[in-house]
Amino acid sequence: MGQDYKSLRDYGCWLNYDPLPGNKYLGKFKTVSVWGAGSLRGAIVSELTRGLQGLLGEAPELLVGEEASVVVRREEQGNLGNPEGFRLKVREQQGQLRAVISSPGERGLLYGTFAFLRFLQLGEIAPGLDLVDGPRTGLRLINHWDNLDGSVERGYAGRSIFFRDNQLVDDLERVRDYARLLASVGINGVAVNNVNVHKEETQLIAAKLEMAKTLSAIFREYGIRLYLSINFASPLEFGLDTADPLEPAVQEWWQRRTAEVYRAIPDLGGFLVKADSENRPGPFTYGRSHAEGANMLARAVEPFGGVVIWRCFVYNCQQDWRDTQTDRARAAYDHFKPLDGQFADNVILQIKNGPMDFQVREPVSPLFGGLERTNQILELQITQEYTGQQRHLCYLVPQWKEILDFDTYAKGPGATVGKIVSGAVFPMRFSGLAGVSNVGSDPNWTGHTLAQANLYGYGRLAWDPGLSAQRITEEWAVLTFGQEPEVVETIGELLLGSWEIYENYTVPLGIGWMCNPGHHYGPSPEGYEFSRWGTYHRADRSAIGVDRSVKSGTGFAGQYHPENALRYESPETCPEELLLFFHRIPYTYRLKSGKTLIQHIYDTHFRGVEQVEEMIEKWKGLEGKIDAATFRHVLQRLEGQLVDAKEWRDVINTYFYRLTHIPDDQGRRIYP
Repeated sequence: MGQDYKSLRDYGCWLNYDPLPGNKYLGKFKTVSVWGAGSLRGAIVSELTRGLQGLLGEAPELLVGEEASVVVRREEQGNLGNPEGFRLKVREQQGQLRAVISSPGERGLLYGTFAFLRFLQLGEIAPGLDLVDGPRTGLRLINHWDNLDGSVERGYAGRSIFFRDNQLVDDLERVRDYARLLASVGINGVAVNNVNVHKEETQLIAAKLEMAKTLSAIFREYGIRLYLSINFASPLEFGLDTADPLEPAVQEWWQRRTAEVYRAIPDLGGFLVKADSENRPGPFTYGRSHAEGANMLARAVEPFGGVVIWRCFVYNCQQDWRDTQTDRARAAYDHFKPLDGQFADNVILQIKNGPMDFQVREPVSPLFGGLERTNQILELQITQEYTGQQRHLCYLVPQWKEILDFDTYAKGPGATVGKIVSGAVFPMRFSGLAGVSNVGSDPNWTGHTLAQANLYGYGRLAWDPGLSAQRITEEWAVLTFGQEPEVVETIGELLLGSWEIYENYTVPLGIGWMCNPGHHYGPSPEGYEFSRWGTYHRADRSAIGVDRSVKSGTGFAGQYHPENALRYESPETCPEELLLFFHRIPYTYRLKSGKTLIQHIYDTHFRGVEQVEEMIEKWKGLEGKIDAATFRHVLQRLEGQLVDAKEWRDVINTYFYRLTHIPDDQGRRIYP
């Protein structure tokens, strides 16, 4: 694809800077002064020039000193402390507005610049504005699962924007554009290669280190640190006969290799590791603990200020489906809770939001609130592996808000996941969030233009987990489509309702997984039911679900603090949206609505299809009010979603009808 795709509207995402309607700010910000911004000055000046010219129709003049109408300056501010925080003050002076963006750090000035332009578009810049803001979390990371051959594992938006044929792509300007997008929402770290590190990817810390150095330099222009995924068993690929973390030769190998990497990239954030997971090598191979494995690497990066991010996605992936005692949901807690306090202080455990694997609905991982003496970050999946793969509209910010607002009761009421990953509950040197990227080489970055909202929303929640879904959604709609009230309202309705709609026509009440194995797209009620992956729903003619109670099941419910453990223990108190995750329930069981379980399944699947039809009609109402190419693209995606939703409805309803022989009480045709 040639360079012309960059002129497409959707390429600009939420940074198009369309002219503002009316003349509210016309002529108000004609001059700009930037000083003390260090290496980020170029990005700040470029963004102010681009933003003000686009929004107000006139490129600002760059001045020296403090007489400009927009001043960006570095200064010590005791009330901020955090060098990523900023203060934005606006006052009126002789009929002109004057905005001052100040921060004790370069990144704070960059983030304050993006905030100023965002508030301009939202119409919130006004005399008297005095905003002090800063990230509530220290690490705000993006994880790419990109391979050096250009493929992307769980990628649904084209090929890698970094790699092609085991080299860097020719179009490094696109990487720079991507760094700008990430910085605009406060992302401060990016891992560019797949956690399932293949032999070729191992060379990023060896023969292909120059490629990583080049990428690091581009991201550095926007205050973003590079991280590299590594293979725990790399020493085996370089002549050693072991990767035992307690073997001196292995320790020495990692120390030498790490020193070479940091000589090339002095500000490398560190290493990201997936070990002993899904057939990946790890310390278990040598009878060592995960703490021993992680700490060995931590000692190697510690002299350079680096960290080791260690994923907690560890479970038995060779389970016998006839084994009803082994429970994949228990695995992360069982593996890592006993190691709490044993990890070095530059090791960070990266914990998936749920105990399984990014399902449409699952409970929060009990490791949040369970680990009290270990650095930890929350891993979310922005790419929609199990939620429509960016062919379906499924806005995940409401899901993420439920996770962040979940009260673990780790120190009594109020110990939410959001507060834990903000470092406000347990003393941690490092905390924050990591999101698995949904970006690829497609012209609109995310395959589905509306899926850009998930990337934006992740960044905003990583910055401040307390932001509301409503606020984030409104911001994205205005920044992307403008201030027309009908457009903003309609897009907000479409986004905020889409997760529940997707859940309605796919998998009910916390079941999960009823998808095709391997690629995870489309319905297959028993696709994983007799597999080795431990993802069973155990449906038969009379009941469905897994008993995870302490009294009679796997005991998973008991991994939570007592308030949540008691709530999950009984079907009567368990939240119904998770009922089948925690309990085995007869189809004739009556829910709080009065409906039987089987009728709820039938009704939600019929309703989900109707809701997609309603989404299409709402979107059609925007024709002529938004960019024509964007309109056609999204309409095509929604029409494809309707076809798929009908397939989900028919396959799932037919499956349960065949099992139970219980008809729909409304007389609808279940069996196609």
